[in-house]
Amino acid sequence: MNPPPLPTPVHALSTMWSQGRFRGDGKQADDMLAFAETAARLGFPAIEINYVIPPEGVEALLSNDHVGIVSLHSPTPRIRMDDGKSSDALNLASTDEEERGLAVERARVTVDHASRCGARYMIVHLGGIDGAMFDEERELRKRYDAGERDGAEIDLLRRGAVERRGEAAKTHLPLAKRSLAEIAEYAVTRNVAVGLENRYHYHEFPGPGEMRELLEEYPPEVAGFWLDVGHAEVLDRLGLELHDRWLNELGDRCVGAHVHDVEGLADHRAPSHGTADWPHYAQKLPPAVPRVFEINQKVDEQQVAAAIPFLRERGILPPAS
Repeated sequence: MNPPPLPTPVHALSTMWSQGRFRGDGKQADDMLAFAETAARLGFPAIEINYVIPPEGVEALLSNDHVGIVSLHSPTPRIRMDDGKSSDALNLASTDEEERGLAVERARVTVDHASRCGARYMIVHLGGIDGAMFDEERELRKRYDAGERDGAEIDLLRRGAVERRGEAAKTHLPLAKRSLAEIAEYAVTRNVAVGLENRYHYHEFPGPGEMRELLEEYPPEVAGFWLDVGHAEVLDRLGLELHDRWLNELGDRCVGAHVHDVEGLADHRAPSHGTADWPHYAQKLPPAVPRVFEINQKVDEQQVAAAIPFLRERGILPPAS
């Protein structure tokens, strides 16, 4: 039996929620068919395959008849590289050409899987400045959690982060742009569109202005902006990027969204269990693009299912027919 046609806009559940929830009899990997069946039971007609799923799990999902597949989050599937690094740790903006090339290669594998199952979108993290989170951002997060949100020292940290990023982006952003070109060139021949996601950390690409510049070279059917609500909210709370810039400036290029709530700086909460600016997203999110519920594995089934009517009430999803 094949699943029924997908509604517009489709609401889908990310496999992020599956991690560790579907392991029986001491197995090391989740039973992804059980996840697909559960997603359908909870009210989701479709899923997104995210980058933590191993090859056997991806294959199971590609053959499932419980739910459709609207998108794959690159790099899917997760594998261990020859150097021991996980495939999702590869940086598409790396100055190490071997690493950057491997990252592009894994993104192309994602495109192949999307093409096989007829998924329209593959979502890309375009990489960032080599190294870990900026020290300034780490300190801002620590102070936010301690209740310190404003003041001269906070302003100094924010300015330091902006200056550091601006200087390093001169080297790394052209590499990210090159990677996007290589991925998009491959994806367009397979009828898969690239969704560039806004990121959780400030050293990662792209920012709103960079997003517009990167997408100018591509029509919407080739590449577009994939909004992550939680990431937008977190960087706003840190004072590094206003959350409403993304859709105010890029709504015309938005091709999909990850919807999840944010409590403080902790994202991937079920919608209704945080303080995201849902009225803004209801007003600005294009009406027909997919809404992927990217909820973490610690959230119980009741909260996941209840998120659907909550977002219908908020206007993120249309009323139930």
